[in-house]
Amino acid sequence: MKAGSWFHLYRLLIKTSVRSRMQYKFNFILASVLAALIQISEFLMIAIVLYKFGAIQGWSLYEVGYLFAVMTLSKTVYRTFADEVHHLEKYLISGDFDQLLTRPIPVLLALMPQNFRIMLGEVLQGGFILCWSLAGMMRTGQVGWTAVPLTLMIILTGAVILFSIGLATATIGFWTTRIEELQNITEDAARTAAQYPLTLYPKWMSSVLLVVIPVGFVNYVPSLYILRDELGVWVLPAIAGVAALCLGGSLLFWRFGITKYQSTGS
Repeated sequence: MKAGSWFHLYRLLIKTSVRSRMQYKFNFILASVLAALIQISEFLMIAIVLYKFGAIQGWSLYEVGYLFAVMTLSKTVYRTFADEVHHLEKYLISGDFDQLLTRPIPVLLALMPQNFRIMLGEVLQGGFILCWSLAGMMRTGQVGWTAVPLTLMIILTGAVILFSIGLATATIGFWTTRIEELQNITEDAARTAAQYPLTLYPKWMSSVLLVVIPVGFVNYVPSLYILRDELGVWVLPAIAGVAALCLGGSLLFWRFGITKYQSTGS
């Protein structure tokens, strides 16, 4: 089957999942509002500290808001289209992964649209903070309008990097079955740490967030060029290359991991 046919099938699976979720519209709206409030309250705590002290390691409130928003939106794109990759453990424990193996489509394509959800709350929260941060920096002349398309680009490459990290972590479940504790490190903790400038951390930790778990390439590294005109324009194609390498490596690891899968027999 051609790639276009796979894409068409993926869209149909998403539509089916969305229809099932929209049967409970009130729950969807309430969950979206609560998600936005939780995310905004998290950023407000940072904003209060920055407002009092002015900056963190030379990074202004607008710049930290930019890092926070880019990471949030990149995560939102990833988790919107591939949330079940993050929840692979439940398929391995229950034996439902066996059902995906019997479908006449690639396993990953069958997994990704399962329980597809529109993360409206995160989009609103991340979009608001991003617009606020960019507007503040534009008023001071720190950035121009070119920052907008560049930011959209790095949100997409960031989503690819986060997806790759999530997929590689999930693949380890073919050997260990349980992966939640590992995800707390590779996805949750690493992503939370990268919401702030990496200069805040010891050199060994910032190296881990750039080399071992490359979340620093989602927002921090591109922000050095977009916000501060550092490193040079070459950093943008380099980040796209990092995203491509991460994606290719995680897909190869996933294919190898599937060969090691052992059914629960349930």
